[in-house]
Amino acid sequence: MWRSALAAASGALLYLSFAPRPLWWLAPVAFAGLGLVLHERRFRAGCGYGFVFGLALFLPLLSWLQDFLGADFGPWPWLALSASLALYLALVGGLITLVQRLPAGPVWMALIVIAAETPRAWFPLGGFPWGRVAFTQPGGVFLSLSSIGGAPLVGFSVVLCGFGASVLLVRLRRKGDRPRVLLGPVAAIVAPVAAGLVVWPTVGTEAQTGTRTVAVVQGGAPDIGLALQGQRSLLRETHLAETRRLLAEVEAGRVAKPDLLVWPESAANVPVDRSRLDAVVGEFGADALVGALERRSDGRVRNVVIAWEPGVGPGERYAKQQLVPFGEYTPARSVARLVTPFVNEAEEVVPGDGRPAVLPVASTSVGVEVCYEVAYDYPARDAVRAGAQLLTVPTNNAWYGRSEMSYQQLAMARLRAVEHARAVVVAATSGVSAVIRPDGTVVSSTELFTAGFLVEEVPLRSQVTLSDRLGAWPEYSTIAAAVAAVLVALLRHRKRGVEQVAEPSQG
Repeated sequence: MWRSALAAASGALLYLSFAPRPLWWLAPVAFAGLGLVLHERRFRAGCGYGFVFGLALFLPLLSWLQDFLGADFGPWPWLALSASLALYLALVGGLITLVQRLPAGPVWMALIVIAAETPRAWFPLGGFPWGRVAFTQPGGVFLSLSSIGGAPLVGFSVVLCGFGASVLLVRLRRKGDRPRVLLGPVAAIVAPVAAGLVVWPTVGTEAQTGTRTVAVVQGGAPDIGLALQGQRSLLRETHLAETRRLLAEVEAGRVAKPDLLVWPESAANVPVDRSRLDAVVGEFGADALVGALERRSDGRVRNVVIAWEPGVGPGERYAKQQLVPFGEYTPARSVARLVTPFVNEAEEVVPGDGRPAVLPVASTSVGVEVCYEVAYDYPARDAVRAGAQLLTVPTNNAWYGRSEMSYQQLAMARLRAVEHARAVVVAATSGVSAVIRPDGTVVSSTELFTAGFLVEEVPLRSQVTLSDRLGAWPEYSTIAAAVAAVLVALLRHRKRGVEQVAEPSQG
């Protein structure tokens, strides 16, 4: 029972390490606890403890789904998603019991944890990468490592540190061990921390291709949850009003005139709102990025971000590729009726064509990650490799109440800033909007469910980080190494079994 309790407590500690709490150091502690739970356990028990750990993490982490769906649908979608994600950690727990006896055990244990995060971003239904270990570290000592190996390296370093601590505690309790047996786990603790500190001075923050003054408009929305679905025009009106308030401040000389104006995701509808957008962008006299739902000539809808030029109108656009299952499209309508209220009300959104998420606007190449896409590695990476000098995250989070969802998303944007050495501009309909420096620090931000704007000068950068050069190789190599470790462990186990059977009986 104490192992089950410790597994649950460790999962809860990992949850507490996520935003909005700045308790990044709890993440290694959580994995130290999990390591103690799994010590000398068998595969089946490891699966059970891993599942308990996963439930204790995902149930509170994803509680914002309750704010989204409300009381009409009960707790079932939230419970089902949390349990599905916990199954990944159940498999992780079982596999860890196989590899923990290998030389450099903490390394292989950590690789298994991080390797499981990649298929979780693929399956089922396009995956759900929320809750990756790296997302606990927007202000942690390990954050700098994202510029080297992205989210996988950050997560691996956190988990390695925790498992190293668990092995160290086990060996300290044993009598008769020589001091040198402590060197391995001590190295597993010290090396990731030292690497994070050493890499920090290499994280570039200075402007390389000039600067731009960027304005973020947050129109705000009433906190009415799903009832806002039938009032999309309200989002347009609040953002038009806040844009004009910003314009008045600029004309009065109290705020610097921006080079680029950024609206959140789906704050407008086109072509219905084109004339009003033309007017407000023309009055402003600055280029804009406008998040909108666009109805195409074939009648289908796309979630787009449009480069809007004063006096010219809409230009190039990026259509969101990583759509939200059961929110923007319906994989299985009969199942969906049990999960989402949108199945009978909302039109399905058509995904983008796979082009890099970068737009030319305000004499700048701007990368775009639309809301949910910030949790995935490839959109920002592809944009930077295509020349993006600045990253933006337009998002519509007005459905999620005063939950932790917006803060969790902001933490992901902070990781992306360091990973790609780019300033990141988060534009949210109802908060939290923010301007983030390339070192992950938040320059300015807004509050939830308020109208407001942010105007900041941001650096433009052209340097491509090692993480961007490596692309998806950290994910693939992590999976390969984890699979190899499991195979070696199984072969060793089989060999021991054969040797025991072959031993002659004694006496």
